[in-house]
Amino acid sequence: MRKTLTILGATTIAAAAVIAPVSAAPAQPKQDLVQVAAAAPQFSTLVSLLKKAGLVGALKKGNYTVFAPTNAAFAKLPKSTLTAVAEDRALLKSVLTYHVVKGTVPAAKVVTLNGKSVKTLSGQTVKVSVRGGKVFLNGSSRVTRTDVMASNGVIHVINKVLVPKS
Repeated sequence: MRKTLTILGATTIAAAAVIAPVSAAPAQPKQDLVQVAAAAPQFSTLVSLLKKAGLVGALKKGNYTVFAPTNAAFAKLPKSTLTAVAEDRALLKSVLTYHVVKGTVPAAKVVTLNGKSVKTLSGQTVKVSVRGGKVFLNGSSRVTRTDVMASNGVIHVINKVLVPKS
């Protein structure tokens, strides 16, 4: 009798698993790129600079991939460099748009770009390389977290600010 109950119980659980509804695909995020970044304390410097450069509105329209430096990444820059960039709106815009690629490029696609360069909104290119399973931009800026999804794109977190060629 006990063996029959065990088999019957296992059959019921298996049947329930088969009958259970398949979970729906993950819901599309409701927040745009700027809202997602603003909600994460690690991006407070980036968000502040986006506002100062007047780029918040632009990042709300269209689909983009943002290679987002953290506050710690900005802290690695000499304070005088960060101050100079922040005070020159055209230069600030150029630096910030150098971190943005048109279209949504998830991590699975980024890793296929090994050895290739991608054009940024600044008009310059960033070289992508994959070493030891890690993604680097321009050789030294490492992607530390991927696929932070937003309603209009994706954020990949990086540990160093990308500096465009002058």
